[in-house]
Amino acid sequence: MSNKYLATAAFQSSSNVVKYSMFIGRWQPWHAGHRWLIDQRLNEGKKVLLAIRDVEPDERNPWSAFQVAMNLEEELSDLMAEGKVRFIIIPDIESVNIGRGVGYDVIEHIPPEEVREISATAVRNKMKEEGKL
Repeated sequence: MSNKYLATAAFQSSSNVVKYSMFIGRWQPWHAGHRWLIDQRLNEGKKVLLAIRDVEPDERNPWSAFQVAMNLEEELSDLMAEGKVRFIIIPDIESVNIGRGVGYDVIEHIPPEEVREISATAVRNKMKEEGKL
């Protein structure tokens, strides 16, 4: 696996002024609901970091984290070229935990009904029907 996708602070020092709005997910596959979600921060002029959970491929997760990274690179190449979006691969997680005020916000974005109804399972099933998976 290429080191370019591994979780590391090497791409920028934590002392830099550039900060990111992080989203953690499987992105299996990237779809319009995911785009709506990151657009909430991009539309506010924020940069976005997508953390790809390194999950074992199975029926619900047909792609490896590296394959997901390549897909995101294709889907988001314009935003990456503009420096608005980056992504990293992280180990799988069981929870996200914070302590007291640690210098960043925890923000929940509630999608509208038509976005909330988007299902990655339905997207994968359609891909299977079309021979793309």
